[in-house]
Amino acid sequence: MNFIDTFSLLDWSQVLHLTGQHIALVGVAVSLAILVGVPLGILMTRFPAAAGVMQASATVLLTIPSIALFGLLLPFYSKFGQGLGPLPAITAVFLYSLLPIMRNTYLALTGVEPGIREAARGIGMTFGQRLRMVELPIAVPVILAGVRTAVVMNIGVMTIAATIGAGGLGVLILTSISRSDMSMLIVGAVLVSVLAIIADLALQWLQRALTPKGLLK
Repeated sequence: MNFIDTFSLLDWSQVLHLTGQHIALVGVAVSLAILVGVPLGILMTRFPAAAGVMQASATVLLTIPSIALFGLLLPFYSKFGQGLGPLPAITAVFLYSLLPIMRNTYLALTGVEPGIREAARGIGMTFGQRLRMVELPIAVPVILAGVRTAVVMNIGVMTIAATIGAGGLGVLILTSISRSDMSMLIVGAVLVSVLAIIADLALQWLQRALTPKGLLK
């Protein structure tokens, strides 16, 4: 059976279900990474001495092969009866997402022009007010660029979650490998790639929509 035949004979209700699972898994993991990574990036600007250690730690996590990270998480979650399923997958993708989000937040905030920061201080703004009203709005485009990187990268990583029963589009790829069905394997890979492209375009639009008009080129 060729690629076109395989594509036309797909059970699209199952494909949509698996796509929804995939989006949910990546969405939860990256959302958690934003909630943790952005504050950590802000903390790094307040304590520059800790920035190198925090970035190095996140980089080490990113260098661990995904299948190995899943394997390391399974014994831990097995103690709580969650060794298989979405929890280890979400944790792994959360850890992979931390570095680009944390690093981009730090770089964006340290990249704010000193003159702008001094002007905010000059009119009596506190650190919290400067952060909320001046620095974060300017930093939004760079922070969202980190989110885009995390999302696109981890849509691919999340396919491995099928090996631990978490679902997602990796189920198609895993099934095709077990059946030695190259056409199904290509279909699964194409669907994952299309999802990553759509997510990147959507986040690119959001990035532009949230960028202050004065920063748009």
